Parts: sequence; structure tokens; C-alpha cells
Amino acid sequence: MKAMRGKDNRLLVAVTGGIASGKSAVTKMLEELGAPIIDYDVLAREIVQPGKPAWKDIVACFGERVLKEDRQIDRKKLSHIVFRNTEKRKKLEGFTHPRIMEEADRQADEIAQKNPNAIIQVAVPLLIEINIQHKFHKVLLVYVPRETQIERLMKRDAITREAAESILKAQLPIDEKLKCADFVIHNEGTLEETRRQVEQVWEEMKKCLKCAKVPKMPKVEKKRKTK
Repeated sequence: MKAMRGKDNRLLVAVTGGIASGKSAVTKMLEELGAPIIDYDVLAREIVQPGKPAWKDIVACFGERVLKEDRQIDRKKLSHIVFRNTEKRKKLEGFTHPRIMEEADRQADEIAQKNPNAIIQVAVPLLIEINIQHKFHKVLLVYVPRETQIERLMKRDAITREAAESILKAQLPIDEKLKCADFVIHNEGTLEETRRQVEQVWEEMKKCLKCAKVPKMPKVEKKRKTK
């Protein structure tokens, strides 16, 4: 936790949500406003490049059947293997999660060295599921109702309703995630409506940053009057 948060005045905001909630649109808007982004999905692809430690661990565990012809990890095939097997999924997470977090720490430090007062957004799709929300100062949830998730997922991936519901079951219900959020963007409306909310949240984040700059005065205990 200390590695990610650092000793400077950075504000780390985890951006999360559910599948098909529109996290990418929100993170792009925040980036345009001035929040550099660290994306766990991008890091997840980078740390399993051929020859890297996580790649070697995965191949040693699951065999070369999870490799494409170019020796890249076949993510779809690997996901299919671990999707309904908790033990195998945990093994995979053990190979990848620590390395993703290590790289995220490094990138956060790099950003903060250039700007110690940076508001850094970290996109973590399964933030609550893997229970790492404590690593961040604030959590922003991109929210849409479950029915909207299903409809978007069916349209995006050209799948049946049954398949979409099955995918959603693998994640914590989005309504449960509301309990962990400091900021919520309701993303079921128009892009303009989403942008207005993002701009409002951005102003709140800047206030959080200003508050962090003000040193807390030590409490002075009042002396009791003696009779």
C-alpha cells in the first residue's frame, strides 16, 4: 500500500465498474482533464509478453497449449481454462497480480516524480473482487444498472442473453460495488450527461488534493479548571 501511495502529495483514484459499464469512456474524459492513467488491463498484457517471468510461469503451469503460433499467450483459451476452475484461476492470479501491482507502483512513482501533486487514475476492472481498494485514496465507480450491462454486452459481443448473464455472474454485482465508492458516475445516459458528471467529480478530486496539502494541527487538550 505504501509503495503505491508514496510519500508525496499524489492522489490515487481507482476507477472501476462492471463489464460494459463504460469505464473506458470515463477514463478518457478524466485523462483529457489532466489525470494520467495507469490501466491494469494494459499492464496485464505487458507482463505476459513472451519470455517475461509471468509468461514463463503460465506456460510451465498450463502448458504450450495456451500459446499462439507467435508464442503470445492465447488469452481467450487461457480464460476458458480458468473460467470455471477456481484453483486454476487462483494460480493464474498468483502469477499475474503481484507483477501487475509492481509495475503499477513503478508507473505511479514515475508520474509523481514529474508532478508530486498529480491526480492519478488507475483503471482496475476487478478492484473490489480482488480486494485491493485499500491501495488507493479514493474509488470512482462507473455505474449502470444490471439490465443495461446485459443489453450492452449482448450487443457488443453478439452473444445471447444467457451468455451475458453467465459472464456477469463471474463478477460482484455492480450494486454491491456502490458500498465501496467515494465517487459514482451514472453512465446509462448520453455522453454529454456523463461528461458533466466527470467534470463535477474532477472538481471534487482537486478539492481532495487541496485538503491534503493543509497540515493538520495537533489537538491541544484543554486544561481542567481547578477549584
